[in-house]
Amino acid sequence: MRSKLFLIVLFSLGLLQTQAQMNRIQFTEYELDNGLKVLLHQDKSTPIVAISVMYHVGSKNEKPDRTGFAHFFEHLLFEGSDNIGRGEYDKYVTQAGGTLNANTSWDRTYYYEIMPSNQLELGLWLESERMLHAKVDIKGVETQRQVVKEERRQRIDNQPYGTILEQVFKRAFQKHPYHWPIIGSMEHLEAAKEEDYVNFYHDFYVPNNAILSIAGDIDIEQAKAWIKKYFGNIPTSKKPVYRPNVVEPELTKEIRDTVLDNIQLPAVIQAYRIPAQGTKDFYAVSMLGQLLSQGQSSRLYRALVDDQQKALFVGNFPISMEDPGLSIAFGITNMGVSPADLEAAMDAEIGKVQKDLISDDEFQKLRNQVENDFISSNSTVAGIAESLANYEMYFGDANLINTELDRYLAVTKEDIRAAAKKYFNKNNRVVLYYMPKPTQP
Repeated sequence: MRSKLFLIVLFSLGLLQTQAQMNRIQFTEYELDNGLKVLLHQDKSTPIVAISVMYHVGSKNEKPDRTGFAHFFEHLLFEGSDNIGRGEYDKYVTQAGGTLNANTSWDRTYYYEIMPSNQLELGLWLESERMLHAKVDIKGVETQRQVVKEERRQRIDNQPYGTILEQVFKRAFQKHPYHWPIIGSMEHLEAAKEEDYVNFYHDFYVPNNAILSIAGDIDIEQAKAWIKKYFGNIPTSKKPVYRPNVVEPELTKEIRDTVLDNIQLPAVIQAYRIPAQGTKDFYAVSMLGQLLSQGQSSRLYRALVDDQQKALFVGNFPISMEDPGLSIAFGITNMGVSPADLEAAMDAEIGKVQKDLISDDEFQKLRNQVENDFISSNSTVAGIAESLANYEMYFGDANLINTELDRYLAVTKEDIRAAAKKYFNKNNRVVLYYMPKPTQP
């Protein structure tokens, strides 16, 4: 009886998942005269709305002697505007019963509010103020410099293994602006003048470099009217938005180094250069990363943590980037295990994928994971708003929210093995040993 009930539950879950996949996400898209792209998705199931603006500016758009600006502006543009008092931006949202946040990557900066749906107009006004009237002055700059310094201390300098991305990227890239960290250089932020910040704002926070994406309980025509009211008169950029056009030379040999950190257990980091997101090979590399490290039944975890007990923690994650980026494998050694032993064990697991096709059962499990992750990422209005903006910004096709899963499911077992051979080879990687700093007498 139990087994029959279990099968019924599994069938029901599978049916629900298939139904979710079949339900296409409908949206309206258009562009204002000033170049602002607009994406609207109506979902009246819950009285909330996600209001987001994605700017096509990340750390790679910065000048080499002024790094950290994109991330800095993520903080600075909560300072206020000509019409919003300093420090009052958050209060407008929280007092209306909403939440807000922002984040920055190598390629873009993203701001969003999740509000009761009757506060849509308020959210649009707030984002239009950020785009047109933000306070970019020395008082706000000085305040946020201290905030960013503290963030660096907490998240990077004083965090065990916190410098991994910074140390890896500066060795994996020599010419491309992915070379410097997203948080940037504190010295560059200190040396910058007020006019440097003002220029950055006028260069990148313009409607023709942004996507307004809204999802939730909205009336489409009313939303359009408010969007025109608050964003329609914002002037477009007078010059082309800067896009770096740097092609990083291929790696031809392995780069190895040792980093001393305030840690107790050594770690092994392997960073492989991989193609840009959206390319055919990227989907195979992404599925390879899931095969190696998603969950405790993944290959790396099962082999190195459970069976061989050489690692306390191990994983692999490809980073989705607009230009060719990295897939990072990492492991923290178990007590008494040397980094060289752990590295050899990691290489052995990758070697198995390079040599043999994965089994039918493992491949089906992998496809199920990919499908579940894709559907889950678009199961909320916030997720839908962000996905629509991402697909429109990077690929010029917001409808990928309905079709990109097909690209993952088109990946074959042979594609995964070929990707492992092509990209996960020793001449295409950076290897770092993170070692504990010597104890001072």
